Amino acid sequence: MKLGLQIVRFDWLGTPDNTGQVLSEVAKTADRAGFSSLWCMDHFYQIGIGHGSEDSPMHESYTNLSFMAAETRNVKLGTMVTGSFYRQPGVLVKTVTTLDVLSGGRGMLGIGAGWYELESRGMGVPFPHSVKERMGRFEETLKIAHYMWSDDRTSFEGKYYRLEEPICSPQPVSRPHPYIMIGGSGERKTLRYVAKYGDACNLHLGAHPKLGGYSDRSYVNYRTRKERLGHKLDVLRRHCESVGRDYEEIDKSVLSPVEFSPEALTTGEVVGMCRELSEMGFNYVVFNMPNDHEITPIEAIGEEVIPEVRDM
Repeated sequence: MKLGLQIVRFDWLGTPDNTGQVLSEVAKTADRAGFSSLWCMDHFYQIGIGHGSEDSPMHESYTNLSFMAAETRNVKLGTMVTGSFYRQPGVLVKTVTTLDVLSGGRGMLGIGAGWYELESRGMGVPFPHSVKERMGRFEETLKIAHYMWSDDRTSFEGKYYRLEEPICSPQPVSRPHPYIMIGGSGERKTLRYVAKYGDACNLHLGAHPKLGGYSDRSYVNYRTRKERLGHKLDVLRRHCESVGRDYEEIDKSVLSPVEFSPEALTTGEVVGMCRELSEMGFNYVVFNMPNDHEITPIEAIGEEVIPEVRDM
């Protein structure tokens, strides 16, 4: 099983003066600890996962990832996840390609349909109000990524996007292309896109009842995890069969908050959580931790969790 770390907060004591210093230490520690990947939310406003509010500090994600790429050597880097309409698809593909080239093949594309209307209006990003349009733009962006990473320079003509000569030079270091993780659990379209275009799905585990500050929905998601996530994997398997994709080629990942304290979780409980997910068919877990800037929680996962779950 692979473990990733999603960095969601930038409001620790001393920011913004020490932001670069602390983020560097978080990234270096995760790299040394054996995490497979580092992820940043692709938001311009803070969405307050567990803590904080929309006016709490938030950074542009690809700048964060480029900074962390220079501070690390092994860990892969991506967004969890980019809203597909936030950037023109050709520009997004060039951005991820640049990250991949500069990091020596460690760039990834984490992508979803996008949903945060307040953020879009606030930043002047046109928000497609129709779900049908958002999903259409999402799929075309995935098509364009594969198109450009195959070095096809002929015109791309879609319903929403037209690229006259999509030159992507240099091509990515990653082969056949940067890893594509698709976030979302929609059964009719999103999971079908995973089967057609993705290297991984990403689903939400929900918040363990010992963790405070999360939404009621997040706790319900955790309580219903076995039935809910098992059903989603069954849907993904059926989509793979319908498009002729090998289900086993796709990484099955979940996103989950964790927090270590006497009142919250122990590392043993986190290992147990991973074991349960492995038995359900998942091979990738991405954690976010409200206190990762304290460094010791990252070290605890590296010392007490990663060695236990590596061979699951």
